[in-house]
Parts: sequence; structure tokens; C-alpha cells
Amino acid sequence: MSVQASEISSQQQFLELIQESIENQEFDRLILSQYKGDEPELEKITCRVVELQQQVKLNVLYHYTTKDVTKNYPLDEALDCIESYLAACKQANLFSSRLDAQLKKNKKKVMLTVQQRQPNRIQPAATLQHNREKQRYIDASAPFLQGLGISDSHGKIIPAMARKWKQINKFIEIFSHAYEQISLKDNTIKIVDFGSGKGYLTFALYDYLQQQTQTQPQITGVELRSALVEFCEQLALKSGFDHLDFFEGDVRTYQPERLDVMIALHACDIATDFGIHTGIRLNASMIMCAPCCHKEIRPQLQSPKVLKPMLQFGIHAGQQAEMLTDTLRALLLKAHGYDVKVFEFVSLEHTSKNKMILATKREQNKQPDAHILEQIQALKQMYGIEKQTLELLLNDQISIENVGCKC
Repeated sequence: MSVQASEISSQQQFLELIQESIENQEFDRLILSQYKGDEPELEKITCRVVELQQQVKLNVLYHYTTKDVTKNYPLDEALDCIESYLAACKQANLFSSRLDAQLKKNKKKVMLTVQQRQPNRIQPAATLQHNREKQRYIDASAPFLQGLGISDSHGKIIPAMARKWKQINKFIEIFSHAYEQISLKDNTIKIVDFGSGKGYLTFALYDYLQQQTQTQPQITGVELRSALVEFCEQLALKSGFDHLDFFEGDVRTYQPERLDVMIALHACDIATDFGIHTGIRLNASMIMCAPCCHKEIRPQLQSPKVLKPMLQFGIHAGQQAEMLTDTLRALLLKAHGYDVKVFEFVSLEHTSKNKMILATKREQNKQPDAHILEQIQALKQMYGIEKQTLELLLNDQISIENVGCKC
């Protein structure tokens, strides 16, 4: 009874914060996630205030598995709409120009946290217009951007770095949507960025989590080039990012004890497999990787008879090898309890195409999904593949775990 009363009280307080932010023209956006209601394909809901035909309305974007649906509600109906969906969601995040609030539910309790925005980082409420400027997840005046050469001393984006600025925001956008779907054990999140380079994304991710969520980020950038490691360490110190550090090494030499999010963008060839394996082994809630230089499968690829006319052309064989490699990786992730998406996103290396494998933890599997493993073996047999690094790493892990169980 007390839990129910607490839930009602917290939800009511959260609704009052929403109403107050709308009335004071401080409302930025509302995100309702982890939906558990009667619409099986509905994943999350995003709300914004817009002006249509000189009337202020709440724009509600329903994110379904295979489509997005947009509806606009008069403000007097909006809160009723929000309240009905709020009851069916396990998490809700309100972002306004003055504060951020999060309502989070689990089996034992309902927790409402409210964090006031830092005065020097308060953003004015968004202008109400239907086709407004694209949302930016990072404040262009953030000091670390100047240190990275993205902005000038006046907090303006340097024209030559506009493309990089767009890439950074696109990455944070992808991360933020996946972040809403995961569950953390406490109020901290441990992230490792393998191949962090100059730290463009590493710094942006730390800033985003620190400024726009109620989570304390603990991020490590792993990079082979000592000069870049030293540069990033000095910039982190100068920026006051106390829980951002950098390690000189690679995915094979850095072995974290805890990992909530594993990032490996442009990890060459089987380095991607080592990164994914690290995430699975440590039960990471999110795995983000952008594979490149697919070399392992190509020499093994044997064209099935029906595909020989197509794969006689080298470019097609290369594309097939890349697709097969990343399909095997995605299937292995699914077999180990992850929801997986494979898609193209804005290139970080100024190439025309860029693929990302994004995996979020669905459940803790005691054993890999046997049906998916059968699909993997069928694909390998079809193309004559004998060796795939991620599969070998996972099989070794399973073997060690089974030995441990017998002892």
C-alpha cells in the first residue's frame, strides 16, 4: 500500500513539474521510455511544445518498432495524454531550461529526482515553431569544444569544423536514445571508449551525461598514441572532468573490471570482435561499435553455387564478406541476450557510408539462444566459414564458465 501511495505521489509531483514548465515557457522536451502497456510495438514517446496556426500545442512522437507516429494535442488535453502513458512507462525524463527531472520505477520503489541546471549552462526555452532548428545535444559554448578546436574563444563553431560538430551531435543523439532503454544498478555509469583518438566523442559523451542526465559518468578513453593520450588527459583536467581519464593501449591490453557501455568506433578488423566480447563478458548494458577493415572472413568466403555469378566481381565479394561478418556479430549479440540494430550513421572519418552495430541488454541469459546459434552455423556452412573471432572468444568464455560451475 505504501509503495502504491509513493508511486501516486511521485507521479503527481512529476506531472506538476511538467505543467509548471509548460506554463512558464521553460519546457524543452519530455521522454517516456520502457513502455509496458497494451501497445506491444510501442517503445517510447517524445513530447515537445510547438506552435501550429498560432496555437501552442504538444507535439507527441510515438516511437514504434517499425514506424513513428506524430500527433498534436491542445495543451488542455496534453496532460491527460501524458498521465495515461506515464502510468505504463518505467522511466520518464523531463528537460526544461531550469531543471531536469527523472521518474524511475522498479519492482520495489518509485524514485523522483530533480536537478537544477547550472546557472552558466541554462539554455533559453526553445522557440515555439513547427520547423525549428535541429536539436543540439551539446552546448556550443561548452569550454571543452574550444580545447578540441571545434569552437572559437567566443563559443562559436569554427566553420571548418562544422561537419565534425554535426558528427558529434549525431553520435550523442544515437547514444541518448539507447541510453533511455537501459537500466543501471546505481546512479553511476562506467563507459570505455576503445580507440578514443583525440577524444571528440569521449569528451562530448561525458559532457552530455553530466549536463543532461542525473547520472555520474565514469569514462575511460583507450588510445594507442601516447601524444593523444597526454593531450586528452590535460584537457580533461583543464575542463574539470574529474571522472574522465585516458589509458595508453588497445582493446587487448585494457581490461576493465566493470563496464556499462562499450564503445569501439572504427576498431579495425577483429579488434571489433575483442571489443564486443569485452562488453558481453562484463554484461554491458550497451554496446556501440562501427566496424571497419573486414579482413577475417573475405579469404575464407566460398561462393555458394547460386551466388557465384554475382560474387565473381571483387567489389560484390567484399561487400558480401562485410555483410556476413557483421551479421554474425549481430546474431551472436542477440544469442547472448541483446536487442540489436545495424544501421548507417554520420561518418566519423568523412566517408560516404558508415555502419553501426548498436546493442542494448535485454536479459541475463544463462545459456546462449540455441536457435540463433543454429542460424549462425547454417550461414557459416553456406559460405564455408571456419573461423570467426567473436564466436571463438565467446566459446572460450562459455568453456571457462562451465568448468567453473563443475568445481
